[in-house]
Amino acid sequence: MNVAPAAFDLHRDLPAGFADFYLPLHARFTPWQQQLARAREERLARAHAGQLPTYLAPSEATTADWHIELPSWCRDQRNQMTGPADDAELVVKMLNSGAPGVMLDLEDSMVNAWEHTMLGHRNVVSALYGELTYEDKKRGGTVGIKPSETVVFTRVRGLHLSQSGVLRHGHDDADELTSASLFDAALLAYNVDAKKLKHPLCIYIPKSESADEALWWKALFDALIAAKGWEPNSIKAMALVESHPLAYEMEEFLFNLRDYILGLNLGRWDYMASLIHFNLHDPNWLLPDRNTIPLDVPFFQNLRTLLPEITHKHGALAIGGMTALYPSREDAELNERALAVLERDKKNEANCLMDGAWTGHPDQNAIAVAQFPYPNQLDRRPHLETAHPDLRPSPKGVGTTTLDGTRAAVRTVIRYRQGVLEGRGASLLDGYMEDLATDRIYRLMIAQRMRFPGDYTPASLSAMFDEELAKLGPEYQKARHLSEEMILTGRFDPR
Repeated sequence: MNVAPAAFDLHRDLPAGFADFYLPLHARFTPWQQQLARAREERLARAHAGQLPTYLAPSEATTADWHIELPSWCRDQRNQMTGPADDAELVVKMLNSGAPGVMLDLEDSMVNAWEHTMLGHRNVVSALYGELTYEDKKRGGTVGIKPSETVVFTRVRGLHLSQSGVLRHGHDDADELTSASLFDAALLAYNVDAKKLKHPLCIYIPKSESADEALWWKALFDALIAAKGWEPNSIKAMALVESHPLAYEMEEFLFNLRDYILGLNLGRWDYMASLIHFNLHDPNWLLPDRNTIPLDVPFFQNLRTLLPEITHKHGALAIGGMTALYPSREDAELNERALAVLERDKKNEANCLMDGAWTGHPDQNAIAVAQFPYPNQLDRRPHLETAHPDLRPSPKGVGTTTLDGTRAAVRTVIRYRQGVLEGRGASLLDGYMEDLATDRIYRLMIAQRMRFPGDYTPASLSAMFDEELAKLGPEYQKARHLSEEMILTGRFDPR
């Protein structure tokens, strides 16, 4: 858990007046957040007992005629570049890439530790004002942000996370947890002067698991605008669909947040992890080796087609996910392969009537944008055979399932965890950009294979971890221990 330093004082160590601004919000929103977090745990337990997520009964959200009016400044989001907010150089490069949108991440691609969170917040505010710079070590000199029409989003931490060490009480320093989502959104809103922004404050909402959670975000945005004395529409949002239960409640989620939301994004890697997690006890849902799963696998493609149907029905954007294989300026063969995969992936999303996609490298922007023929496809809707397609088609017969794939997963989780210990929330490994979501996929994949032994399962998980550690070196010992422990203790929630 993210913990503020032992000597931290809310009144002294954050901007003057923030404590008085924050404490009433905490009293209202943290108990609600904790209630929603408990509801998630109960839903997962029901799924493991056989009661899997499904579509909700008809309601005003799905039967009434309602519409989201998109502002002109965000109608072209054919590519949204994403990266960790604590990396000033990458933030500036993304904002100078020409991408229509950029998401500065305080969540999965950044280590969830106090110093990284605070640095990320400082960089975000500076970037929103166009003032962030970095020192170019290769060419020399200071590089700043060029003026552009790029829409800048900030992804705050999700409702599953709590922040520790901010609220200590009494002589014994008893710690009262607060919502990490609330802390990030409130600190960002408090630090920002809305009059200095080129567009409303734009929040990317991660890890939602139900339409009810949209009501929490709506109430929070209402409260922040009131507390700041801002004009209506001073906050706007995008939301990720990256949990299996939310896929069945997308229309209801949009409806509940319709005053603020601009669109939905299919966060494919966390969504894949969530699919495994909810189907962990089903031998028919054994995931193949991750990098052998085709881009148009049915469990993605069915959702990838449903999402634009729902968003376009109500005038909101549909954004596709991240392509994990990264280009390389040092390896020409890898670079050519990565850009070819990118082109196929984004073309598939465009053909599914998505309005744009995510990338993480400036070299990907032009190719990504080129796959979407128009600024958006809001006037087009897919021809679905049913309004309720199967969102849980089995992956049987897809890709390959091998012992080498299991071994690669073990090696990846060790190396990823090493990066976290060294302060990196995302690491480029074997040409793939791995973050908390893909690490979660591999841990779940390994756990599921241990549950249903086959030719892809090692005789001893510990022995396989030891073998991979021997190849990597003794400096990976702590990462190796933590990774195996997370698998054996079932720590698969996104944290």
